[in-house]
Amino acid sequence: MLGIGLYAAMVVGSAIIHYYLWVRLVRDTTRPGTRGRALGTAAVVVSAVLAPATRISIPYLGPTDGRWIAWPGYVLIGVLLYLLTGLAVAEVPRALLARRIRAEERAAAVSVPAPVSVPEPVPAVAPEPVAAGAATTSVDLRTGERGETAGTTGANGPAGVPAAPPAGAGDGAGTPAPRLVGRRLFLGRTVGAIVGATALGTTGYGVSVALGDPRIKRVPIVLPKLDPRASGLRIAVISDLHLGTMLGRSHTERVVRMINGLEADVVAIVGDLADGTSRQLGSAITPFRSLESRHGTYFATGNHEYFYDDVEGWVGELRDLGVRPLLNERLTLTHNGAAVDLAGVEDVTGEEHGRGPDFGRALGGRDEADPLVLLAHQPVLAEEASRNGVDLQLSGHTHGGQMFPLTAVAALSNPVLSGLGRVGDTQVYVTNGTGFFGPPVRVGTAPDISVIELRSPVA
Repeated sequence: MLGIGLYAAMVVGSAIIHYYLWVRLVRDTTRPGTRGRALGTAAVVVSAVLAPATRISIPYLGPTDGRWIAWPGYVLIGVLLYLLTGLAVAEVPRALLARRIRAEERAAAVSVPAPVSVPEPVPAVAPEPVAAGAATTSVDLRTGERGETAGTTGANGPAGVPAAPPAGAGDGAGTPAPRLVGRRLFLGRTVGAIVGATALGTTGYGVSVALGDPRIKRVPIVLPKLDPRASGLRIAVISDLHLGTMLGRSHTERVVRMINGLEADVVAIVGDLADGTSRQLGSAITPFRSLESRHGTYFATGNHEYFYDDVEGWVGELRDLGVRPLLNERLTLTHNGAAVDLAGVEDVTGEEHGRGPDFGRALGGRDEADPLVLLAHQPVLAEEASRNGVDLQLSGHTHGGQMFPLTAVAALSNPVLSGLGRVGDTQVYVTNGTGFFGPPVRVGTAPDISVIELRSPVA
């Protein structure tokens, strides 16, 4: 289970990420007070709650009850990753275009002079308004006689007083109507539409890859110590099934069917069977009973076997199915009369539970003239494997990064991310795994079943 501190970090991180998404996808694309802004804001709030709630709640809900939140929540997390990636890529060109728009708006404002108003002369005594056609009384100042004059008001108002010009009158140049969509709003909507469509398309593609059949990878590896008689020994390697809320027994059946079609000499399962306990998910690995190979099926623990504190439960399930766990153990395989040592060490996460890898116990007392193949879930054990004379280490754990651009992050923490590499004198092969963790999305790293074919340098 995860700790309170990590839960708090998830919530705070989600809030920060979603505020940025709100700015770029809601504020920059809608006008204040509109229904679009209200709906967009509500959607961002729901997403900000659902994303961390998915990761936090599933370990407590379990594989069955957690399905209702796992699918929408983890798919959402996949979409969020590619929204953030797309917006980050678009940030510089968007900023440059926004700056250009502001500069052009300032230049346009300076080039249009402000209108100059000239005040009209005001009469000393303004006559009172007279109704149209009414007579007016006047006094002759020289004689003192009074007289009446017919009213002469008309379109111009009372006689001698010009009427105010009608609204809109002037030189005929009226103020242009405002545009329906301003240039800045258009920019925000364009960026949002492109990034949104790309994120949804990439996530959809990644889901189809993650849920599709694993690819078969055939990898020839030369071992200098390998007896020519053992040349051609084939090891089918699988890892990281991550059975649980989104992958179950049907996925295991598919993997077993594909392995049996390879006619492997050895089957190696290098950790992370499931995200749950053996009581919850033991039935999901039952198809392993049907695995076919010449020299048997072997298992080394991964970090997820320790997360639910049920290593012994999973070990018992596997033994009942005819799979042999190698818990800091070694055995010698005889292939066509030639010896090949096969060993397995527990995952480094086991150290938190009083277990962990023990190379001395696993490799002590062996004939160093024979080639040694080690099952170790995490590639980080390769340095210690090299110090202990391991010829080939078979690992998983990385998922190949699972989702680009997370591949770059995973590469920083593993000596080999995917495929064949070398650490010291030890060759290290890392499978991408046959499942996924978290989002059911794989971009750039398809799931695989790897077939390692050992070769002698003189064969």
